Amino acid sequence: MPKLVYDFIEGNKDMKDLLGGKGANLAEMTNLGLPVPPGFIISTDACRHYLTQGAVPESLAAEVTEHLTGLEQARGKTLGDHDDPLLVSVRSGAKFSMPGMMETVLNIGLSDASVQGLAKQASNERFAWDSYRRLIQMFGRTVLGIEGHEFEQALDAAKQAKGTNNDLDLDGADMKSLVDTYKQIVKAQTGRDFPQDPREQMDMAVNAVFDSWNADRAILYRRQERIPSDLGTAVNIVAMVFGNLGPDSGTGVAFTRDPGSGQQGVYGDYLQNAQGEDVVAGIRNTVPLQDLEQIDPKSYAELMQIMQTLEKHYKDLCDIEFTIERGKLWMLQTRVGKRTAGAAFRIAIQLVDQDLIDMDEALRRVSGAQLAQLMFPRFGDSENATLIAKAISASPGAAVGKAVFDSATAVEWADRGEDVILVRRETNPDDLHGMIAARGILTSRGGKTSHAAVVARGMGKTCVCGADSLEVDVNARQFTSQGSGSGQVVVREGDVISIDGTSGAVYLGEVPVVASPVVEYFEGSLEPGTDELVTAVHRIMTHADSRRRLGVRANSDTGEDSARAVRFGAQGIGLTRTEHMFLGERRQLVEDLILAEDNEARQAALAQLEPLQRGDFVEILEAMDGLPVTIRLLDPPLHEFLPDLTELSVKVALAGDQATAKDRKLLEEVRRLHEQNPMLGLRGVRLGLVIPGLYAMQVRAIAHAAADRIKAGGNPHAEIMIPLVGAVQELEAARDEAERVLRDVAAETGVSGHTLIGTMIEVPRAALTAGQIAQAAEFFSFGTNDLTQMGWGFSRDDVEGAFFGRYIEMGIFGVSPFETLDAEGIGRLVKLAVKEGRETRPDLKIGGCGEHGGDPESVRFFHEAGLDYVSCSPFRVPVARLEAGRAVALEGSGGSDSR
Repeated sequence: MPKLVYDFIEGNKDMKDLLGGKGANLAEMTNLGLPVPPGFIISTDACRHYLTQGAVPESLAAEVTEHLTGLEQARGKTLGDHDDPLLVSVRSGAKFSMPGMMETVLNIGLSDASVQGLAKQASNERFAWDSYRRLIQMFGRTVLGIEGHEFEQALDAAKQAKGTNNDLDLDGADMKSLVDTYKQIVKAQTGRDFPQDPREQMDMAVNAVFDSWNADRAILYRRQERIPSDLGTAVNIVAMVFGNLGPDSGTGVAFTRDPGSGQQGVYGDYLQNAQGEDVVAGIRNTVPLQDLEQIDPKSYAELMQIMQTLEKHYKDLCDIEFTIERGKLWMLQTRVGKRTAGAAFRIAIQLVDQDLIDMDEALRRVSGAQLAQLMFPRFGDSENATLIAKAISASPGAAVGKAVFDSATAVEWADRGEDVILVRRETNPDDLHGMIAARGILTSRGGKTSHAAVVARGMGKTCVCGADSLEVDVNARQFTSQGSGSGQVVVREGDVISIDGTSGAVYLGEVPVVASPVVEYFEGSLEPGTDELVTAVHRIMTHADSRRRLGVRANSDTGEDSARAVRFGAQGIGLTRTEHMFLGERRQLVEDLILAEDNEARQAALAQLEPLQRGDFVEILEAMDGLPVTIRLLDPPLHEFLPDLTELSVKVALAGDQATAKDRKLLEEVRRLHEQNPMLGLRGVRLGLVIPGLYAMQVRAIAHAAADRIKAGGNPHAEIMIPLVGAVQELEAARDEAERVLRDVAAETGVSGHTLIGTMIEVPRAALTAGQIAQAAEFFSFGTNDLTQMGWGFSRDDVEGAFFGRYIEMGIFGVSPFETLDAEGIGRLVKLAVKEGRETRPDLKIGGCGEHGGDPESVRFFHEAGLDYVSCSPFRVPVARLEAGRAVALEGSGGSDSR
């Protein structure tokens, strides 16, 4: 068995895997010569053995004894000695900070005999009995599993009998009586006496800390923070120092900078005559750390010096716990402190300017998730707001507006200057105009990958989904909520509501919204230098752009979105979805195409659609002049452009003989086109090959739009993407038709140029035969939404609400594979396709344009997999730029701007 126990002097801050974060940092402070109580660390290896084998390693007891003897010699005391006892704390400490999730027991070593010796040595009977009652309470709750309220009720009763609300008013006799009461609780609840053997106390506490690794709250926290479940925790056994010896003692927490804002200064709390858990538990009110300068000037000055030493040593914001024992300062813990998103950017740049870190390290210190958090508007004070629902936070931000229940009303009210929230049971592509018009979207169904969520994130629109406590009645133009302690609430159309896409909260009435200066900066309306946060973001983004290898494009279907994408730093369009151009008023033309009874009628319908498509493409190519624009030919099944089968059937049935010939014909076509699983049916390239002239019309519109731009002095770079290809033969057939149309338009307009033709890799078979498909494709673009759906065998619209929550609870998923790319499974398909595609065509351009293109972790994967660019919604472009730069900084290699 390897070495399992380490003295502080044997470790350092780089041994977190073995010693946990707390132990590694205690060792580091010891080696820096700071005042750390002596102690030792039981490694994570011992914990993993305990968790897998059900018992500690056989060699552990002897190693603990050896190090405990060394600790006793260092302190000149023996654990549990009756005259002058050594007391120790037993604390958890995993590699990654999990505050409050695992267990701690203080004052191990006290017993009925040793408490007398402690009182004598401290000349303070109250302190000794207070320490003993704390041990019984913590040990009883943590080790013996007794409900905490049993002890709390006894303490409250003691204070009530004394006529006080303050623990400090209880004297030594009161504390001694409380110890007797606590011991009776232990006996009654467990059937055994409180253990008097100090080594038994310590060994039981160590096992309890190991067990706490798999406590429900620890498991939940790890899932939330994506901490691996197999790391285990170390255990720190440290000589006790006491902050509850009187007014010249105390305990506190300090930060070397403000974790909320990043500002330098003195930040923290201090509590006189207390032990550490009193600060955390809020039993008594703390005072600001600055007050320590008046209470104990010597300790304050020493603490300020140590804080400066630690920040320079760790080169980061440090979170510090300390105790003062009768005027002597002791350091109990330090770690790199958690901070808000704004503080992260500010602190990173401050440390660069102080020559503590370089810009690459600053880039590593921030994240795309933090940048996204800074970009969304947010609510100010919501304390007095009426909470009426809590649901899924689908797209961050804060939105306030009048509730409306259909897209037409949303557009109409928005056009007259009203702010609206579109409320639906669920949204569909027809709701796009209403979603664009609305300030935010609220649905009672769906999850983070529902239509509403995906589209809202793409537009940077606030969205709350899956509010199943809301009964949405579209016909009555209202929704009903049981509220949150506010009784039943009925919200009618026109009533103002506020939705928080960051927390998933829905409020009645208006909650004040605070704008994001970071978005104003990306939009170009706020210059760097006018705001400290904006300046920090600007400097880090500039460095990220200089380091990244991955290009970043945007998914955009309109000229307006394309122009915003350029302002946000996009280097082109990676996906233009042409189906969005067929909605709204143009839907009738698509119906005419579907209802066409012969080729002549079909061509007439296509002829009406072509100039509209051409105008759309001109607008986008103009906005992206000089940059590549990848245009995906029609992808969704035709049923999405037709009325709902059930609604149309009811309409025709109710009309009876009065039903129009068109409605009857339309119903016939809807029935003919109806599919059990339309996402795997007649769509994508299949549609283009089955409906003569459909793709030719789109290619012709693209070619004419490019020619129009060239004649106008522009520099268009259109790229044609064929969707849902599963076999190279499909791509070859579609490509032959496209090339013929391109030649015809070149001859007609006198404008020639090479237009790239490629495909989306979104069918698993396409990824597995990428070498063949590359023979006919000049570029690949991974459609990771469908690739994930087909690779996992999921119906994206159904599975999240059905069982994803349960899968995450069970640990099957750490996160939804539609949010972050499944690197092990779907990622393997991506890497295979990249490898085999480039073996066939070395100059093959490869991008990714699914939802994952703006996900920070997925962007880093795409960098590693060798893609040339990612494409995401305009609003997520800065996040992708940042993460593409971080990918280079994190791997420690060089990189250059791909523009």
